[in-house]
Amino acid sequence: MNYTDSNGLPDSISIAEYLFHRLKQLHIETIFGLPGAFNATLLDKLNEIPGLRWAGNTNELNAAYAADGYSRLKGLGCIITTFGVGELSAINGVAGSFAEHVGLLHVVGMPPTSAQTKQLLLHHTLGNGDYKVFHRMASEVTCYSTVINDKDLCGDEVDDCIAKAWTLQKPVYMGIPVNLVDTSVNSQRLNTALNLNLPSNDEQTENELVKQILQQLYKSKNPVIIADACVTRHRIVPETVELCQRTNFPIFATPMSKGAIDETLPNFGGVFMGSISSPEVREVVNFADFLIVIGCMLSDFSTSSFHFNYKTKECVLLYPTSVKFKHAIYPDLRIKSLMANLLRNLNESKIKYQSQPTPQMIIPRSELPSRHSLRHEWVWNQMSHWFQEGDIIITETGTSAFGINQTHFPHSSRGISQALWGSVGYTLGACLGASFAANEMARDQVTAVPHRVILFVGDGAFQLTVQEVSTMIRWGLTPYIFVMNNQGYSVDRFLHHRSNASYYDIQTWEYLRLIPLFGARHYETRKIVTVGDFLEMIHDPLFATNDKIRMLEIMLPPMDVPQALMDRWLTEQENKKRAAEESDGYTPNSEASSKKFCSDDISPAN
Repeated sequence: MNYTDSNGLPDSISIAEYLFHRLKQLHIETIFGLPGAFNATLLDKLNEIPGLRWAGNTNELNAAYAADGYSRLKGLGCIITTFGVGELSAINGVAGSFAEHVGLLHVVGMPPTSAQTKQLLLHHTLGNGDYKVFHRMASEVTCYSTVINDKDLCGDEVDDCIAKAWTLQKPVYMGIPVNLVDTSVNSQRLNTALNLNLPSNDEQTENELVKQILQQLYKSKNPVIIADACVTRHRIVPETVELCQRTNFPIFATPMSKGAIDETLPNFGGVFMGSISSPEVREVVNFADFLIVIGCMLSDFSTSSFHFNYKTKECVLLYPTSVKFKHAIYPDLRIKSLMANLLRNLNESKIKYQSQPTPQMIIPRSELPSRHSLRHEWVWNQMSHWFQEGDIIITETGTSAFGINQTHFPHSSRGISQALWGSVGYTLGACLGASFAANEMARDQVTAVPHRVILFVGDGAFQLTVQEVSTMIRWGLTPYIFVMNNQGYSVDRFLHHRSNASYYDIQTWEYLRLIPLFGARHYETRKIVTVGDFLEMIHDPLFATNDKIRMLEIMLPPMDVPQALMDRWLTEQENKKRAAEESDGYTPNSEASSKKFCSDDISPAN
């Protein structure tokens, strides 16, 4: 980590300037949020720091989403809001970062301490004199929260907040009263690097656990590695790949970690999605005699659409700060140190596993008439052939989140999704943040290949956060925005089995006219209705060039869903029918209803 020292700075700087210089040292160069009465002085200081940029979002919720997307690529995101109304607008996005282990620093400009002490009736309060209420709310969705009020310790507090957000990969809340923004801090503090080290594991416990894991690993005949979301969040991708290469065990991703592991590895077997995985993937994972799950976010996950669990009895779950092995739980073990210990002691000569073919993701190039209407299954297969090395691929909760799992990512590609929190509309803001981060990474030559930022978002989700397209245009960002237009909330329609429910409908927009409406001058829009339209688009070499913002409206049937989701629904119907017949009970979905949902009207094209 390169640290900017205090050369050129006066001996004394404000606490706000100190905060921004610290963020800059971590290469956090874009700050998200909106101005307000109680954070304006903070923003004045931000503008004085060379190399920092104020994104200027359209609302605080979108700003939180953007900071989240930025953090997933750069390790930390920062959002600045005003007291009360601003911070509450952002809290849903902050909660998503908390749920999904994303490092976020939420800085809140607060009323002066004198007003708080006197409990004055100021705007943006609840009118009851309680100035701590929003801080208390934030404490439930942050790993640490504080309000700067000690002039002697404020520098330490800033360092502590940044370090916690970076190392723990969770949101941190830091309130700064407006009258303390100019509090003096010795600029020489910037010459001392932030302490970004996690506490050490108990050496004896770690060594004993590693020994047990290796014993099980050596004797296993059908072991499997699964990389979960925290592989990227807690920066253990290199260790995970090394374990995969040295053992040659089959490795799978989860929906939350797609793109974390290089899918061109010979022993990469695809995405494990529990009961809606492909039969080939389920066969390998479910019949493993030892399962090593790295970077666990959760051990089981249930929704109305699928069930996610591990059936193997011999299983080690490596969480960010704990481990579950067999029937024992080992708390306070940090995964980075544990993985290093495991690799240090791994002896490949003791491995009994005999290499076997890993399921391969074969993406068909199906031939369809050019006038054929589009279906999800066909579209996602074709997308696999259009993706390029280094792409950052963002998928919204809904059909896109399921469809993307059947695609193959090229080398150095990254995926961003919000599979656990699942806040509809998240991805448009995340796309903004990721676009900023991608530009900074390309400029700093962090990666050898340039990044295209590609967003797949349903029309319903798009309408929730559409304003942030204007921020993209304002900064000259060039993402690809694929609006998957299925006339409303298709996944909800499908899962609720209500094809005609009006509450899943939305107002039809002329989506492609929004780009010029928001002031774009250099852009491309296309409406894709048929197979011919789609093939013309992806075979156009100029379309693949990342030189302008693009919006593509992909027209899909209202009840069309990716095949994995449809297969799961059909399985559920069969299970319900069988259970009802066995108990002579009432079957909620009749055979006629099942046939309706399996009709050609919604079945993906072959």
